[in-house]
Amino acid sequence: MTQKVTQDLYENIRPYHDDEVVTVLARLAQDTEFLDAITHYRLPRLARHAPWLARALAGIAVKRQMRGVDSVGKLQEHIAYYMRRMLATSTDGFEVTGLDKLDPDTAYLFIGNHRDITLDPAFVNYALYQADRNTVRIAIGDNLLQKPYVTDLMRLNKSFIVPRSAKGKRAMLAAYQALSGYIRHSICVDNHSVWLAQREGRAKNGIDRADPAIIKMLTMAHRQQHKESSFADAIRELRLVPVSISYEYDPCDLQKACELYALHTEGRYEKVEFEDIRSIVSGITGNKGRIHLNFGHMLDADFETPDQVAEEITRQVLNGYHLFPSHELALEASGLAPDLVDLSEVNDSDRERFARRLESVPEHLRNWWLAQYANPALNRAGRLQDS
Repeated sequence: MTQKVTQDLYENIRPYHDDEVVTVLARLAQDTEFLDAITHYRLPRLARHAPWLARALAGIAVKRQMRGVDSVGKLQEHIAYYMRRMLATSTDGFEVTGLDKLDPDTAYLFIGNHRDITLDPAFVNYALYQADRNTVRIAIGDNLLQKPYVTDLMRLNKSFIVPRSAKGKRAMLAAYQALSGYIRHSICVDNHSVWLAQREGRAKNGIDRADPAIIKMLTMAHRQQHKESSFADAIRELRLVPVSISYEYDPCDLQKACELYALHTEGRYEKVEFEDIRSIVSGITGNKGRIHLNFGHMLDADFETPDQVAEEITRQVLNGYHLFPSHELALEASGLAPDLVDLSEVNDSDRERFARRLESVPEHLRNWWLAQYANPALNRAGRLQDS
């Protein structure tokens, strides 16, 4: 009975359940836009000359690959295969630290920095999967769900929807109350971990800071139900664990530099249609060098305000963020803080690789490109000149 009520309460935002997987996969195998998206990347020539044939072949391939997949767990086993292949073809290594200090049977709210639309939580999931732990439910903004098939794909992979497009204060309040309630229910009732970015959107300038507004949202459900309870209790029950992810290179760094330049010179940046989808594809297929994922310590102090919680999350994220040669070389090239540059782990190969990437960046974008890699070091040292 309780499960049924929960389904009704969060039906519009929650991930799909096991008993919905077969129906959703069958729908995707017949979704024209989904099949066209597949053929655009996998069968581009056939898609141009005989789209109907390309679509039919893609539909057959989807049905064949998803044969026997009747649960979220089985679907994620398929995803794990593609993660392994992606790691082998587009990275030079993946290191995980801190996870062994967390109880494998306890649900946590993993909250961390955000660089890549889909890969940040995907790497958290892969680390958990490798350690034989349950994977997380993933918060994803509804601004990314531009097509029904994208929504289906994300919700099949344990994503739940963060409302960013609700109109009006009352609608926004109701949406965030439901979101807060779902996250709390997942942690405290289902004992199912959650991943959430520490602020809305990716930190495209490389400056990681937790947003107190996110913390306020997270405590709404507890404080609504326990009006006399303390703020510290509301935080403690969620078992927040800061997570840091660091990429040696970001496949979307040039695109981010373009956006930062436009915001600086024109005061605004207009995304083209499906730009986020292209960013997702670039992030997955582009070379990322090495990747480091660090799990911090659970927040269990007597916090009194959202700002205090945000400060502690930021502190742990920055301390757990691994600086690769790309970060040190960008800091050196920027000339902003020579005393912070540490080249002890930088070799000639690192310099050559960095120089090649920098050389490919148009002159007017170079400062914005460099900032993405230099800012984590400046931020950790409290030396940011422009936040």
